[in-house]
Amino acid sequence: MSSAPSNGGGGGPCGACKFLRRKCVKGCIFAPYFDSDQGTAHFAAVHKVFGASNASKLLHRIPAHKRLDAVVTLCYEALARARDPVYGCVGHIFTLQQQVN
Repeated sequence: MSSAPSNGGGGGPCGACKFLRRKCVKGCIFAPYFDSDQGTAHFAAVHKVFGASNASKLLHRIPAHKRLDAVVTLCYEALARARDPVYGCVGHIFTLQQQVN
């Protein structure tokens, strides 16, 4: 994930467009958050769990200043679901609660 804004289409596709094998157009909703290096792996997890279309719709509905937090959350939840297909991030929360108690 990249927190630096990108315009999409400049210097190659973003990680999402690279994964989807499409041209990264100016104004790509994913470009500011999924760089072409590590972003491809993060987007692959998001795509597998939520789907590219659903992630795009979600990001379009969120104000621009809150999108980075949403992308971080989507990536965290998708990667947690990949590690633990049954419980996802809730399994990690239960583990942390048991450590506190």
